[in-house]
Formats: sequence, C-alpha cells, structure tokens
Amino acid sequence: MAPFGRLVIPLTVLVLLLWGLPWIHGRRSDVRVITDENWRELLEGEWMIEFYAPWCPACQNLQPEWESFAEWGEDLEVNVAKVDVTEQTGLSGRFIITALPTIYHCKDGEFRRYQGPRTKKDFINFISEKEWKNIEPVSSWFGPGSVLMSSMSALFRLSMYIRTCHNYFIEDLGLPVWGSYTLFALATLLSGLLLGLCMIFVADCLCPSKRHKPQPYPLKKSLPEFSQPLKKVEEEQEADEEDVSEEEAESKEGTNKDFSQNAIRQRSVGPSLSTDKS
Repeated sequence: MAPFGRLVIPLTVLVLLLWGLPWIHGRRSDVRVITDENWRELLEGEWMIEFYAPWCPACQNLQPEWESFAEWGEDLEVNVAKVDVTEQTGLSGRFIITALPTIYHCKDGEFRRYQGPRTKKDFINFISEKEWKNIEPVSSWFGPGSVLMSSMSALFRLSMYIRTCHNYFIEDLGLPVWGSYTLFALATLLSGLLLGLCMIFVADCLCPSKRHKPQPYPLKKSLPEFSQPLKKVEEEQEADEEDVSEEEAESKEGTNKDFSQNAIRQRSVGPSLSTDKS
C-alpha cells in the first residue's frame, strides 16, 4: 500500500494538469484566426481585426491587451480576430496593410480603421460606446470585396509565389542569383508575348477589320449602257471637228478671194500707171 500511496499525489497532479490544459487552450481561442479562405465571415456581424507579424515588437506588446479584450467579446457581442500577414499575404494586399499592427473595425460589411489608443479599456469603450460611428468608413471602391482590392490581393499572392520559386531555385536547385533572374526574365517575355497574342485574337474576334474587296469587272450586258454615253461624246467631238474644219475652209476661201481681188486690182492699176508715164 505504501508504494501505491506515494503514487497517488503525482497522479492527481498530472490529472489536474491534463484537465487544465484544454481550458487554457480554450481561453486562447477567443481570438479567431482569419485566413484567405474564411475572410468573408467578416462581412457579417461586428468584428475587430488585428493585422500583425510575429517578428514585430509592437505586435508582441499588443498581444496581451488583445487577448484580454477578446475575453469580453461575448459580452460585447463582437468577434475579435487576428491575421498573420506573413502567412496571409493576400489579405495584406486586400486591406493595404502598410504599418503593423493595424486594427480594423467591421460592422455589417463596413470597414473602419481604428487609430485610437491600444489598451483593453479603450477597445471596450470603442465597442460599448459605439465610437466607431465617428469614423468614416472605407470607400466601396477600396473595400476588401471590391474588384480593385481583389486584384491587389492576387498581385500580393503572385509576388509571394515568385519569391518562393526564387528561393527554390537558389537553395534547392543551387542556381546562381543571376540564373534565377534570367529565368524570371524569360518567363516574363514569354507571358507578355502570349498575352499580346491573346489580346489581338480577342480584338480581332470582337472588332473584325473591314477588308476592301476588289471591284468586279462590268458584265457584257452592261457594256451598251456605258457605251451609249461614250458614243454620244464621240459624235459630239466629231461634229465639233467638222464645224471647225468647215470654218477653216471658209476662212481659207475668204482669204483666197481677197488675194485674187487684190491681184486683179494691182493688174488694173499697172497699165494705167504706164499710160500716164507715157
């Protein structure tokens, strides 16, 4: 019995520790984790979201206050969440996170940026007294659900994918840095060429160019229709030429008559002059 009695106390302590670990873990789960897959849950209800990075000293100092504030979430009817921007790069682009930590308030899809003091008491007063009504919401153009912010999210995820590929080329494949840059340059050129060809194909399908068709030769049946005006023109030209030739002939005849008359006058005048001289 003595050996068994000595084991009772350690076993009891172990059971208490095992029973207390889930409870401690449950308290930490008051802060919900938001990812690229479940971020649309923010569009319903009231939320307070913190964007942080594990390496950020200011974020580390804020964590105890944020955890304490999350314990009041059920009483205040607000969901407290956090986003790790090092893992969720798409959300950092969707919300344009330029400083850490960044806190947003969301109420039924309207997002407002919190810029007040960062203590548990201030967070509670911000929700209970509805101080968020004094802050202008983010424009719908720059909201996380807009087309513009969705494209920004895609660009951020693409940059993270390129960085991962770059590290893979250098560390795993052993390529030099310039070799990795060369591969990315070639990939950029090829993708640009393919994109340009696709755009030209789509533009040609949507707005086809007007091609000039060659004019067909006139048929033989239509020749008389066009030849009649030509014949008329030719006849008029021939008539004009005949008129001109007649006029020229008349003018020539007139000149000949004048010349003959002058010759006769000179002949008649000649004998008279000779008689006078004699």
